[in-house]
Amino acid sequence: MKIDLTDTTSSKINNALVQGRRAIGTPAIGMVLTLVIVTDEEHAYDALKAANDASREHPSRKLVVIKRASRSPRDRAKARLDAEVRVGTSAGTGETVVLRLHGDVIDHAQSVVLPLLLPDAPVVVWWPVAAPANPEKDPLGSLAQRRVTDAYAAEDPLTELGARAAHYAPGDTDLAWTRITPWRSMLAAALDQQQVEIVSADVTGEGYNPSGELLAMWLADRLGVPVSRTVSDGPGLTAVRMETKNGPIVLDRPDGSLATLSMPGQPDRAVALNRRDTAELLAEELRRLDPDDTYASALKYGVERLGQAQAPAAAAAKTAETAPEAPRAESAEAAETAGAKPAPARKTGGKKAAGK
Repeated sequence: MKIDLTDTTSSKINNALVQGRRAIGTPAIGMVLTLVIVTDEEHAYDALKAANDASREHPSRKLVVIKRASRSPRDRAKARLDAEVRVGTSAGTGETVVLRLHGDVIDHAQSVVLPLLLPDAPVVVWWPVAAPANPEKDPLGSLAQRRVTDAYAAEDPLTELGARAAHYAPGDTDLAWTRITPWRSMLAAALDQQQVEIVSADVTGEGYNPSGELLAMWLADRLGVPVSRTVSDGPGLTAVRMETKNGPIVLDRPDGSLATLSMPGQPDRAVALNRRDTAELLAEELRRLDPDDTYASALKYGVERLGQAQAPAAAAAKTAETAPEAPRAESAEAAETAGAKPAPARKTGGKKAAGK
């Protein structure tokens, strides 16, 4: 069931939701959260379709906020709110309200959305495209416990990752990080099977794909070894190679669906590693509403530190092993020097490594 409202208010939209539920005989129960989708007309259809598919696992009230840019100064001065209320089968599992904001009301979207939030239910805000630089400080983002962005949709994904790291707040996440969940699970399981010392690693994938940088930063942050980034033709991520003292551990996925795991002393194994669509990624993010500390740690590692010749800890250990024994008179000075903070890592051309 669909109800169109022109030049309306939040109060009339709430009344339309009640009217629609009564018409189809569906009570307002079973919805676990409010999903606010902030997008434009170009991406609204795909975003709403993904949200409807994800709502089969997470029944929710979906509020699609579309800010319509007016062409003339006269139209920009007129505030108008149009809405399309969908309940029943046309709204997936839950309810859907498509809000089109015109004129001055664009700058006050939170005032429109706030009365439509489900009471006593968590709020998740998702920007499929054009996410703000600081999601937590955004008027709509401040209403949410969870804020979902997608660096892959940005014109400059690596710059976007830098902005995400600079303005990170607990509750922020990114679909570029969600895309590498199967890779992280597979690599962690491989290292659980063999207790080996990792020397270095390399992540191979298509350029302009921030998931490759995030996976490389996660490996570098967790393993404390230098990790390089290599560009391939894709699709997506194609391989991860970890060099160990016993031989390389390689997870290779050349076709985007079936991967091969190679480990020293074991036969090669084929593993399913399909590329997932947006609905699956969104459903995964909606399963948890607590801060993702692992994502925060990997994000703050920094793209510019990837590919450095040697990890700081490894360099310090090697220096300590190879340095000649200093005279006792110089020991205090040497200890003071060793305790000094290391110099910042030299940039290795993050944009170049991503195919830019």
